[in-house]
Amino acid sequence: MFSNHNLKIIGQLLFKCNAGKAKGISVIEVFRYLFCLIFSERIMYMQRKTGIFDGSFCKNTVYRFLNNAKINWFRFTTLLSSRIINDFMKLLTDKSRKDVFIIDDSLFDRSRSRKTELLTKVFDHYSMKFKSGYHMLTLGWSDGNSFVPVNHCLLSSADDKNLLCKATNFDDRSLAGKRRKQSRRKATEVMIDLVKTAQLSGMSAKYVLFDSWFSSPKTITALKTDCGLDTIAVVKKSSKIQYGYQDGRYNIKEIYRQCKKRRGRSRYLLSVDITVGDEAIPAKIVCVRNISRKKDWLAIICI
Repeated sequence: MFSNHNLKIIGQLLFKCNAGKAKGISVIEVFRYLFCLIFSERIMYMQRKTGIFDGSFCKNTVYRFLNNAKINWFRFTTLLSSRIINDFMKLLTDKSRKDVFIIDDSLFDRSRSRKTELLTKVFDHYSMKFKSGYHMLTLGWSDGNSFVPVNHCLLSSADDKNLLCKATNFDDRSLAGKRRKQSRRKATEVMIDLVKTAQLSGMSAKYVLFDSWFSSPKTITALKTDCGLDTIAVVKKSSKIQYGYQDGRYNIKEIYRQCKKRRGRSRYLLSVDITVGDEAIPAKIVCVRNISRKKDWLAIICI
């Protein structure tokens, strides 16, 4: 499954992420076994019980590797994705094609857990119920045909009242302390950090795509000024979020009522030029019909 060249590259990336060893079983051998284990029909326990385990190491070696808190898996997935995109995907993609970063969050369900650190109540929009777990914020890269996951992080609640289990005390300088501190921050702030980390690893994109959950003038402005990226996102229909339009500032509903809509079977209802944030960054809002609800409409901002 792995060529010698690919094993060498993965070994170098693991070494950069503090996964090296001075002696004993090589790290790449344990990693290759765990990777191939995903595609097998048996777990490690059943492989040993049935006698088909062919590794030259014991089970404690695997457990020590997985429980090593010094390995920076967040950095490893980012560096690995960067190598895949730059050395493989970009060579197959035409330069005129628009590549994008995609950001989304989902529920990481831990309903059966009781003593997991920083466990919190998360609202599941699919079942419309609160569940125990975390918000899993994920960053991916796409060229329109392929999708490559870059990195992700688990987010808890910033309010101690919403926590079901408190965190163990860790040194803030360690990886464990940094991850726990990151999980208590706002999702919009962590999203900027994920994009910056991807750019520092060598990845590039022309746009950032995300849903209305992250669509705020502050986030859009930060992506433009700090990361140099344009945004395509669904606008949140909130009366508190205002945009610069003509000689005043209005929310999206007020802008929609003031503008004349296109009739017939047009692909969009209206398109207006606006400004975002105190910096007055020029942008455009396009309103389209909601396919799920005929009387409803959606607004998409492009900056």
